[in-house]
Order: sequence, then C-alpha cells, then structure tokens
Amino acid sequence: MTHLGLNSLAAAAAKGFQVIGFHPNRTLVESLRAHRLPINEPGLEETLAQHQQRIRFDSDPAALETCDIIYIAADVPTDNSGASDLVPIRQLIDQVRLCMGPDTILVILCQVPPGFTRSLNLAHNRLYYQVETLIFGHAVERALRPERFIVGCASPQSNLPAKFASYLSAFDCPVLAMRYESAELAKISINMCLVASVGVANTMAELCEQTGADWAEIVPSLKLDRRIGPYSYLNPGLGIAGGNLERDLATVIALAEKHKTDAGIVAAWVANSRYRKEWAWRTLQSRVLSEKPDARIAVLGLAYKEDTDSTKNSPALSLLAHLNGMDVVVFDPVVSPQDARVSFPTTKDAKEAISNADVVCVMTPWAEFKRLSATDFSNRMKGRWLIDPYRVISRKSAEEAGLCYLTLGVGTVTNHA
Repeated sequence: MTHLGLNSLAAAAAKGFQVIGFHPNRTLVESLRAHRLPINEPGLEETLAQHQQRIRFDSDPAALETCDIIYIAADVPTDNSGASDLVPIRQLIDQVRLCMGPDTILVILCQVPPGFTRSLNLAHNRLYYQVETLIFGHAVERALRPERFIVGCASPQSNLPAKFASYLSAFDCPVLAMRYESAELAKISINMCLVASVGVANTMAELCEQTGADWAEIVPSLKLDRRIGPYSYLNPGLGIAGGNLERDLATVIALAEKHKTDAGIVAAWVANSRYRKEWAWRTLQSRVLSEKPDARIAVLGLAYKEDTDSTKNSPALSLLAHLNGMDVVVFDPVVSPQDARVSFPTTKDAKEAISNADVVCVMTPWAEFKRLSATDFSNRMKGRWLIDPYRVISRKSAEEAGLCYLTLGVGTVTNHA
C-alpha cells in the first residue's frame, strides 16, 4: 500500500471492481481501515471514501486467494546513487505467489530493470509487467484516466487473458502489448525524454538569467512546435528529485557499462542535475550572504515538490545542508523538520516564518505559498531578498512591492535591498 498501490487501488474501485489492498504491516492496514492515509495526495482520500464499499484492506496474504489479478506495487528502494535494491520486491512476490490461485494473474506494476520480470519463476502466461506513469499531485487523475496502458508479455502476439483484458478495457484507453524487456525499457525511455526536456529548460533558463532574456516568454513558442508539443516538460527546476528519475538514470548507466554502449548523455544529465540543485545556494551566497553573512534566512518548503511528503533528493535539503550554524527558520505545511531530519527551528505557518527575515527562499511551490502576496513578504520581512525559483510570486508584483526578486530563467529584479 504505497503511493502507487493506493492510487491504483482507488482507480480500480472507482471503475467498479472489488479490490483488496494488501500490505504485510498490520499497523499500516489498521490505519487504512480507519481512513488514515500514510501519504499526501490530492483527491485520494475522497476517492477512497466514495468507493469504500468495494475496498478491503488486509495484512493476511491469504486474503489474496480469491483475487483474479494481483498487482505488485511495492516501492523499490534506491541508494544515494539511484541504484535499485530488488530484494524486498522479490520477497514480496515470493510471499504473494504462495496465495495465488491456479488462474491468478500476477502483474508487476512497480519499476524494475530490464530482465527482472522474465527472471521470475512463474508461468509466463500468468505473468505481466505494466508501466505506471503516475505523477505526485496528479496521481488520482492519471490513475483514473490513463493515456495508455503499456503491458509487457512473454509473447506480445498472444491475446491477454480474458479477465486481465476486461479489467484494462474498463479504463477505455489504448493497450500497447510488447515483450517484457520492451515494456521495462519503455518506462525508462519515457523518463529519459522527460529528463532531456528538463535539461534543455535548465540549460537555456540559466542563459536567460545572464543575457536579459526571459525563459517564460520563450516557452510558448516551443510548445506550439509540433515536434515539441503543448505538454512538454519545459519548466526549469533545481535538479532531478524524488528518486524515480534518478533510478532510471542509474539503470541506463549501469546497462551501458554492462553492454558496452554509450550513455555519455545520461552522465551529462546527472552532472547537470547536481549542478542545478545548488542554484539556490549559489544565488543566496553570491547575492545575499556575500554582503550580509549574518542574514536571517527563511526557507519555505522541505518536500521535493508540492503535493507530496517526499523529501528524496529535495533541493530544499541540499540548500539547508549549507546553512548549518546560520540564522535559519523553516516551514513546510506537510513535512516536519523531524521527518526531514533537519534540526532548524520551525514555525506554525509561512507568515511567521518570513517575519523579520532578511531573505526568503521558496523551495517548494505549495499552494499555500502561492496564496501569499508580494506585499505579505515586503510588509513582514526585514530585508528585501526573495529567492523564488518556481515563480510562486509573480515577478511584476514582486517588483511593485520593492522586493529584490531572484528566480529561474530571468535576470534579477533590481530594487534596493
């Protein structure tokens, strides 16, 4: 019952299916039965409540004996380099397999490297891999209305089992069947395209900051190009975070080393991500701390992005790692400093955090922060520096409020600090 598992379960129940949510941790299952979710995802609690009559949570694997289809949706842990630890997922599969009926279908939904699915000791006509493309903050919508299903099979020329095909058809989207290894690499390929788009945005946005251009003015011209498209990932950011993309980059590099192919471009993306993650620190150091080393610093946001409690490779934590011993206060509406393993003082809300600050760094674009106005900052702050990489506050309003505004993809708004 991970983020992936809970959202997939909610979508299945919403489509009218009876669903069992299995997790071996009894305490977690009891929390789920009491409608206490372990994750933060907009719309998930409401969707589960709406369809609760079709949902059952259980910590006993014997409950799976009645299932026609079992999805494995465990998180695959990664180390600091993005390498996957596949031992826990193999253990879960071994546990579940003992409870499978003679016709039960097992579908690997979590992300695994090419070759993993075929290596499992299960009849191939009962074993499938399915690509997931959920996004934190939009997971319910994407689970309910997928763009397509990518299904890995032992033999893509063969028809899918009737019950599996019937389940997928309930979502009314194309089903792309392919061999196991192709589906496993399809997921990685999707993420490679996303990383490439982000790499372009980051590289060009930094040039904009130095040349007087504004990346936000350029983006519409790219999205109107059919070769790029209206849904392209073109927002500049602070490096890759969250763990999933990092895992794919590490997988491709490892495969390239194993098979003697070239992955130099992937290594460049990894290097660029590390460089971008330090943008806030470089900016804070050069623009503020170089002149006022004792500045009071407010950091808004600890999560790696909005609408999640994950701090995996969070840019905020990268920034805070440089600020030990400085006058710092932090606030995040979901993540506590204790959960993020940082020891800085915290406040009850964002407005208290920015009060008397010399500089504010908005490191997660939470909706709560977007509801603040530029005058909320200027009236409460002692200084005038606002480091806002995600443009939570508009550049124009910041300028009108007299703030020294620093963001990605555009040069500094110069006001007296």
